[in-house]
This record gives sequence, structure tokens and C-alpha cells, in this order.
Amino acid sequence: MPTGFYSHDAKFLVAVDCIIFGFKNQELNILLTRRPLEPNKGEWSLMGGFMDENESLDKAAEKVLYRYTRQKGIYMEQVGAYGDIERDPGDRVVSVAYYALVRLEEFDTSLAKAFDAKWVNIQQLPRLIFDHNLMVDDALRLLRYKVSLQPIIFEFFEGKFTLPALQDLWEAIYQMPIDKRNFRKKIAAMGILDKLDVKDKSSSKRGAFYYTFNQKKFNEFIESGNRFSL
Repeated sequence: MPTGFYSHDAKFLVAVDCIIFGFKNQELNILLTRRPLEPNKGEWSLMGGFMDENESLDKAAEKVLYRYTRQKGIYMEQVGAYGDIERDPGDRVVSVAYYALVRLEEFDTSLAKAFDAKWVNIQQLPRLIFDHNLMVDDALRLLRYKVSLQPIIFEFFEGKFTLPALQDLWEAIYQMPIDKRNFRKKIAAMGILDKLDVKDKSSSKRGAFYYTFNQKKFNEFIESGNRFSL
């Protein structure tokens, strides 16, 4: 509750902007929307909103993510704070950016229409409002760093996935090719996946086996003194 101790100090707004990543058709995408209000009405923007007086930054980010995706428990991480004095011509606003990993299989496409939003390939991003392009660059840099050290890449999938899809996602994140044999050898050596008796035959008659990430095996892998590296 406000006490009045800082009544003589400057006041400003705190916003939360979310870089929402999704993977589909071998592409890494970001969910963008047309800004519905001035300033810069109608221009492309990240998904965002203001933090209420009675909520934390994480709760504010969760609120924004649920509003635009209707998904709960999404993996998210804070990217950083952006506080240039003139970053928002509407008022003095400090924004805290988060990135989030959405499973597009669970995404309600009707939400995109409701919010005048669309998924855009990270290689084809338009000019965004304010400093949102900088936020995207910073989020991508952090995502690439974390994917190399932690098993967050599996958050993009709804349970099962194929090794070709996993490689496609890795290449989409890093925007560079990787040798198929070496990639699979590295994955197999860690022993953190379970192979299913089901195949995806949507792209070939031979098909590709589905796998799932095994958290228990991963914990044992780390506890044994190993280091995750992808």
C-alpha cells in the first residue's frame, strides 16, 4: 500500500512488452500486432501492457501473455529494461521486456484476428514502434545463449517431436545450417530423449520417429557431472 514516503519523487509508468516466439513450417516467428491507440496507432508493435499497482513484473508479463495467447504456464524470461527518456512519445514510460516460447499447435488462431495480429518470420520483421526492434534483437541474443546451455528448445513442442523438426528449429533460431550427423550424434550422446514407436509420415513415406524430452534423464545427466550443450 502507498505510504506517501516518496510523494515528492518523480512518477512514471512501467510497461511490459513481450517477444512471443513460435515455431512452425521450419520458421521461427514472432507475434506482432497493429498498435490500437495513439501514439503510433496502426504501426507494428510487440504485445504489451502496463503493470498494475498491485502486481509484480512477472505477473504483468503473464497477464499480457495470457491475453494474447490464452495459454498458461508458458516459458518466459526477462530480457531487460528500456528507459530512454524519449522512447515513448506518449509519456515517461520504462518498459521491461520478456521473451516467451509458445507452442503454436495450441495457439487459437481466432485471437490473431481479434487483436489484428500475425506471426512474422524473424528474418522479415518490419520496422516496429519505439525501441521494439532493439528488444527483439536482445531477446534473440538471449534465446540463442540459453538454448545452447539449457533444454528450453523443447518448450516449443507439444510433447512429441521428430529429430528433423528439432534440427529445423535449431537452424531457425541460429539462422545457420548444422550437420545432420553431428547434430544427431550430440543429441544421442546425452541420452535425454525417449524414442516413441510412432512415426511422422507427413513429409515422406519412410517417415521419422517421434521423440519426447525426458526430464528425469536430463536431471541424471546433469547430476552425473555432464554439461548440456546444443
